[in-house]
Amino acid sequence: MSPIGIWLLIANLTGFVLMGEDKRRAIASRRRIPEKTLLLIAGLGGAAGVLAAMVSYNHKTRHRKFYLGVPAILFVHLLIGAALVLRPFF
Repeated sequence: MSPIGIWLLIANLTGFVLMGEDKRRAIASRRRIPEKTLLLIAGLGGAAGVLAAMVSYNHKTRHRKFYLGVPAILFVHLLIGAALVLRPFF
C-alpha cells in the first residue's frame, strides 16, 4: 500500500473512532472532543470516516458545519484524488 493510502486509512479510522468516542462521551455527559479536532481530522483526509460515523452513530447530524462541511471536505478530497489520478492524461 502506498504512503498516501496508509495515511488515508489511518485518518479515516481515527475520524470514525473519535466520532464514536465523542458520541459515547455525550451520552455519559462527560468532557467532549472539540469540534475543531473532529473537523481537523476530516480535513486531513478522514472525511469519509467522519461522515460514516455521523451516519452510523447519528452524531453531529444537526450541526450545519458537520452536515454541510464534512461532505464538502470529502468532495474536495475526491476532486484532488481524481486530479492526481487523471493528471498523466492531461
